[in-house]
Amino acid sequence: MVTPQTNITLEEAARLLPAFHSYAICGHVNPDGDCIGSQLALAHALRLMGKEVVCLLAAPDSVPHNLGFLPGVQDLVAGESCDFVPECFVGVDVPTAERLGGAKQVLDKTQVSFTIDHHASESTYAKHVYVDPSSPSASMLVWKLIELMGAQNADSALCAMTGLITDTGRFANQNTTSESLRVAADLMDQGANPSAISREIFQSRRLASLKLEGVMLAHMNIEEDGAFAWSYLTNEDFVSCDAVKADSEPLVGTLRSIEGVRVALILKENDEGTVRGSLRAKDDTNVALVAESYGGGGHKAAAGFTFEGSLDDALAQVPARVREFCFGKEA
Repeated sequence: MVTPQTNITLEEAARLLPAFHSYAICGHVNPDGDCIGSQLALAHALRLMGKEVVCLLAAPDSVPHNLGFLPGVQDLVAGESCDFVPECFVGVDVPTAERLGGAKQVLDKTQVSFTIDHHASESTYAKHVYVDPSSPSASMLVWKLIELMGAQNADSALCAMTGLITDTGRFANQNTTSESLRVAADLMDQGANPSAISREIFQSRRLASLKLEGVMLAHMNIEEDGAFAWSYLTNEDFVSCDAVKADSEPLVGTLRSIEGVRVALILKENDEGTVRGSLRAKDDTNVALVAESYGGGGHKAAAGFTFEGSLDDALAQVPARVREFCFGKEA
C-alpha cells in the first residue's frame, strides 16, 4: 500500500528515470545494508544503461566495514563535499530531506528528483515519489524498478539481496513476506549468493564490536517483567574498546535476542552532544512511535532517532517514554 505522497507508479518511474544522462543517488545518515545496497544496486543498473552515476553518503562517516564487500562501495562520495551537479537526484531508503544530511546541497542544485523508499513520511523532498511501507526493504523496490527498466545484472542483484537480507534479518523478522522470498529467488537466479552475503554481514564482526558488546551488557537494564531490555554506550566506552560507531550496530539485536524481551533499546553517545537511539521489537509493538516522538522514524519493529541533549538526559527520559508508549506506563 503506497503512501498519499506517492505520485508515480514503479512502471512510470522505470519510464521516466532513464531519460537523463547523469545521476546522484543518496541514502540516509547512519547507512545500513538496505541503504547502501539500494544505492549501489540502482547505480550498477544505470551504468549498465550508459549513464553517469555518483553515489553519495549523507554524512562523511565511513561505511560499516561489513559492507565493504559490495561492488562499488569504495566509490561512495561524501555529499557535503560533492561539487557534482547531476541532471537527476535519486533518494533511496530515505524519507525526508533532513536525513539526506550534507547531500541535500546536491539535491538543491538538481532540477529533477525521485524518491524510492519504504518509509512512510508526512513530507517529501522529491518531484517524483514512490513509497511503499509494506515492502520489507527499499532494495526490493529498487530491484523491481531495475527489472522494469530491463537492466538486471549480477552486481545489482548482489547489492539488492544484501539490502533484503539485512532489513529482514535473514528473513527472520516480522516484515518477511512471501513476495520477499520470491524476489530473493529471482536475485539468486541473477547470481546473488545469500550465504556469502550473510557470512560477510553477520559473521565478520570486529573484535572491537565484541568487546563493546560486553560493556553494553554490563550497562544493561531489564524491566517490565523481562519484556524491556535497554542499555547505553558512552564515548569513553568506544575509546576503551578501540571501537567505531559501526561496531555497535549489532548490539540492539543482542538485547532483542534475550528470552522474554519484547522491546530493546540502546542509547549511544555522539561526539556532537547528541545521543543516537536504536529500537527493536520482537512482537507487534510499534517502536516507531517512540522514534517519531523524537523526530526519528523507521518501521514498526525497527526504528531510530537522534536525541538532542546529553546522555544523562537521554537516560532519564527515553526509557520512560518507551515504558509509556510500548507498555502503557505513565511517564
